[in-house]
Amino acid sequence: MASAAEPSGPRICVVGSGWEFVSGISYYTHQLARAFDRAGDPRASVVLMRRLLPARFYPGRSRVGDRTIVSQRYPDSVPVFDGVDWFWGSSMARALTFLARERPEVVVFQWWTGTVLHSYLALAAFARARGARVVLEFHETQDTGEAARPGVAAYVNRFLPALLRRADALVVHSEHDADVVRKRFANPDLPVAVIAHGPYEQHAGSGGVPAPRRHDSVTNLLFFGTIRPYKGLEDLLAAFDRLTEEEAGRFRLTVVGETWEGHTLPIRMIERSPHRDRIVLVNRYVSDVEVNSYFAAADAVVLPYRRSSASGPLHVTMAAGLPVIVTEVGGLTEIALRYPGAGLVPPADVPALLAALRELPARCGRRYPDPTSWAETARRYQDLFDRLLGPTRQPELVDARPADLADTAA
Repeated sequence: MASAAEPSGPRICVVGSGWEFVSGISYYTHQLARAFDRAGDPRASVVLMRRLLPARFYPGRSRVGDRTIVSQRYPDSVPVFDGVDWFWGSSMARALTFLARERPEVVVFQWWTGTVLHSYLALAAFARARGARVVLEFHETQDTGEAARPGVAAYVNRFLPALLRRADALVVHSEHDADVVRKRFANPDLPVAVIAHGPYEQHAGSGGVPAPRRHDSVTNLLFFGTIRPYKGLEDLLAAFDRLTEEEAGRFRLTVVGETWEGHTLPIRMIERSPHRDRIVLVNRYVSDVEVNSYFAAADAVVLPYRRSSASGPLHVTMAAGLPVIVTEVGGLTEIALRYPGAGLVPPADVPALLAALRELPARCGRRYPDPTSWAETARRYQDLFDRLLGPTRQPELVDARPADLADTAA
């Protein structure tokens, strides 16, 4: 029988985004590691990608390294290496030393951007050479901004197959994403597990946001997240503009987000809106404390994405129990159909969005139950680990020398 000092579960290392270039994946990496830690048996450690790329190329470069944004901390019980830099230096050698000391049996890589690809290749090869199973969790097949750059897209297409060959399994958050991954990478022998994204309760729900309530006679709408072409903010603004003066007087719209990819069209639309006095714009990346306050002040959230695999703001919304209008795109449809507070509309359909806005006040003033939990996410992961670590699956030992990794992509 295993003692409390020596847990019986597998040793797990989560590899993902750190706090230097803070993003939704930074929070996801943190929450997943905490979920493994809370599960009791599994022993979790973390390797963070620290400097994702030279800061001058990052859309949010003005806030790189600003630790005042984040109030989250890893538990003392979770060893953390922070972290690996894009240009490596000594950071990769120290990361490999950390892995050697922690001896994970499973390493779970968070995939969302090609900037981490060369580092993931080295870490995955090292882990496999030491007998660990490798799991690749997809949040995107590739960041949309990167995919629009031919050189970056070609680089990912050329070298991502090498990382996939190191993997024992893939994880996605929806059946839709499972189909996308299978079609793009076409490896029938590589299992794909669908494991739901857990709640972002660090920003809502138990994080201090009260039960949804009506603010006098005004319905406070919130758009939250980076302002990018695929987020569809311009569709929401076009619908808001079509409200009559009397209707607009019963709403207040708060837009909280940092502009990426030079997508300034929504900002210009706000400035010339006929209901400009009903719109509050916070055009920057806000701190954890501010996130809590914006969701606490909201009666409902509107997420009019034109495409998406998953949405951190949707998971904050569900953790807060708020009603939400969300578009039927990608994997969002599956999770939204499970959430009783969600109203679904087609993407880029301004008349449908306008009709949904008019009906939204009737759904405010109650708290809706979040269908997700990190305990369930950890349990589903444990099922996957049990399959991977069973007696019939043996790791393929490979040469882990980083200098040889480029040769494996062919």
